[in-house]
Amino acid sequence: MKLRLSENNNYAEYYQSEPFTSLTKVLEENNQNGFLVGGLVRDLLLDRPCKDIDIVVEGSGLRLAEELANELDCSKVSYFKNFGTAHFVYKDLDVEFVGARKESYQRNSRNPVVEEGSIEDDQKRRDFTINALAISMNQKDFGDLVDPFNGIEDLKNGILRTPLDPDTTYSDDPLRMMRAARFASQLNFEIEKESFESITRNAERIDIISQERITEELNKIMLSPKPSKGFLILFKTGILHRIFPELTDLHGVDERNGVRHKDNFFHTLQVLDQLAEKSEKLFLRWAALLHDIAKPPTKRFDPKVGWTFHGHEDKGARMVPGIFKRLRLPMDAKMKYVQKLVALHLRPIALTKEEATDSGIRRLIVEAGDDLDDLMLLCESDITSKNKEKVKRYLSRFKSLRERVDEVAERDEIRNWQPPIDGKEIISTFKMKPSKEVGVIKDAIKNAILDGVIENSYEAAYDFMLEKAKELGIEKEE
Repeated sequence: MKLRLSENNNYAEYYQSEPFTSLTKVLEENNQNGFLVGGLVRDLLLDRPCKDIDIVVEGSGLRLAEELANELDCSKVSYFKNFGTAHFVYKDLDVEFVGARKESYQRNSRNPVVEEGSIEDDQKRRDFTINALAISMNQKDFGDLVDPFNGIEDLKNGILRTPLDPDTTYSDDPLRMMRAARFASQLNFEIEKESFESITRNAERIDIISQERITEELNKIMLSPKPSKGFLILFKTGILHRIFPELTDLHGVDERNGVRHKDNFFHTLQVLDQLAEKSEKLFLRWAALLHDIAKPPTKRFDPKVGWTFHGHEDKGARMVPGIFKRLRLPMDAKMKYVQKLVALHLRPIALTKEEATDSGIRRLIVEAGDDLDDLMLLCESDITSKNKEKVKRYLSRFKSLRERVDEVAERDEIRNWQPPIDGKEIISTFKMKPSKEVGVIKDAIKNAILDGVIENSYEAAYDFMLEKAKELGIEKEE
């Protein structure tokens, strides 16, 4: 298909700027053909921002990358000779070169046998028709859209379709199945029927993909405008069962004595979507995805009260490190943050169901610490029901709780609070070694302040420390 984008007012200014003008010049000087491909072309046509410029060159892209970098005064070029690629940064753009190639795969590996090829060969190996679009950067046909698979129509119609037979495309590189779910979620596109069926048939092929690559795609789905779309595709095709069984275990509804519980899988996805409308924080979204992860192992039926999930917040918090480790997510403060939010996610909701005391609110503020606002967002997103009036009522209560939290935090100066006396001072005061008794005294001081038994001051805490120590038979040495 020939579409002269360089003559279209929407794109002319873009292509008449750097680095594109210098690219055309260097291509002409080297008697090579070069094309913009992939995400840049797709996002340009969708009017989406894109900072990644992928250039496919017929012949070697390494030398061309060096010459263009010199033309643009870019001093540092990274070469990856084993892959035939080169990369440099120009202003805020990531510019990558690769030689046009054709690929063949063996069944037990996603690493292809690569040969030099033409732009047509390169387009055939692309995952989807919308990513197989190319724009010529050559003087002779500058701005022409090269579209052998009619990807422009799929782009207009919001369709994800593979350039070649989908069984070949997905079996060759199973990560493309995850990418299908990701693009559907990011772009709000639909996967074409034959392609969807092929993903279902080839779901087990995902097992050969490294966990790091799978998690990279999961994170991109998590950061999409409506993450549930990607997760539902993975669920319906059977991929999610293989890569995240704890999540699929949430699916299903049991009934006993005519009493049913909600489907916690669909509830979780709704919570995730509602949170995604409020925050773009990746690990806050992970907390939403994992907040009810322990409901299956804690599910019980009580004839008097119905279905219960007692302790699922504590068990869920204990499950977080194992899930993070298996998914190759960071085992650092980000994991601790998610673990904390999972552990605390019932606290604010519980405070809306009763007359919240200042003591209860102070405890919430102290335990949540710097993550209080994120915890409140998570809990607000956890309000789901088909009954709109019920949701409205719960949100109203939650708004009132937020106001109380702000009031108590300001009045008691309790936000990011630490007790005025720590373990080191207790040890120093009583000339004692670290022991269980030190922890008992420290906790007693904290609880006395939070419960309003004593003032939040050093003097009151010190006097209370002496009293508590005396109860334990510990005297201060003079």
